[in-house]
Amino acid sequence: MNTDQFGAMCKLKEKSLLNLVSILETLTAQKNFSDEDKFLLLKKTLTNEIVSMTNPKTKAYNLSINLANQLERDIKTIDDVTIFCIAMRYVVVPINHALASVPTNDKQFCERAAKNILDTFGQEKIGMLIETWDNLGLKGCLDIERALVVEEFTKLVENLSGLNISHSSFDDNIILTAFVQEFERRLGQKRKSRGGTSLETVADFIFDYYGFKSASKPSHFDQDIEVDKWFKCKDGWIVGISCKRTLRERWKQLSQADRGTLSHFKIRELWHLITFDKDLSDDKIVRLGEQGQVFYLPDSGETYRRCAAHPGMKNYVRPLNNFVEDIRNLI
Repeated sequence: MNTDQFGAMCKLKEKSLLNLVSILETLTAQKNFSDEDKFLLLKKTLTNEIVSMTNPKTKAYNLSINLANQLERDIKTIDDVTIFCIAMRYVVVPINHALASVPTNDKQFCERAAKNILDTFGQEKIGMLIETWDNLGLKGCLDIERALVVEEFTKLVENLSGLNISHSSFDDNIILTAFVQEFERRLGQKRKSRGGTSLETVADFIFDYYGFKSASKPSHFDQDIEVDKWFKCKDGWIVGISCKRTLRERWKQLSQADRGTLSHFKIRELWHLITFDKDLSDDKIVRLGEQGQVFYLPDSGETYRRCAAHPGMKNYVRPLNNFVEDIRNLI
């Protein structure tokens, strides 16, 4: 399943792989071959078919050759061919299908709750909305993932019990744990993707709810800085909003955005919506704050309270609950 080495064949060539599995299973059941001849036939069929699934003129072709070569080294017995068939039919393909039902973002779980919070409490509870969005999205997506794992795990147990080959409970446990391990690895990739867009999504919701208009990125602004939203102030300057749970992954990028560069492009400030502020050191706040960057932090958090009471840092931090009012005042 290593896409760097072998490409995305297990996902993109699923139908071809299942056809190959059927061919291998049929050949395995034949009685008119010696075990030695049958093994040679199975191995040659497997490697040849893997390579033939891709166009020789594409990059995927070389990756399919890598996969064929790896299988050539790994498959040493007829049992190994059987293991390949079981892995494709009962592990890889079911996981592919189940992943199609895993949310790519948490928006569907959060919009109604977010609207109810703003309808009930107004903009003074923006901090609560953002934190609730994060928690609801995480729990809702994990609940779906868990249900899918249980459903597919149950099917796998049933399929293993019906296998028409000799296998022990230890054999079954190897397959079951491999299934869970691979499923969890791919779910982890989905979670990472969702985590990167969660707060960007909630910022979109807030802008839509209050009718704020987004602005486009300043022309010719080529700094390697991820800004999720821009808006134009009434004096013609613009503000960029970066939405992340933590600052950790953007720290090195942001430290390069000096005040002179921002002013050159008429960028008044860069705002950071942060929900987890444990890694936000005083040094980071001061260094970036001096460059025209502001941190919106949970109002009740220790980091905000400490910084807001500090004469050297109080201008660089603001409470999340002031976020909407601050935008409104500028536009």
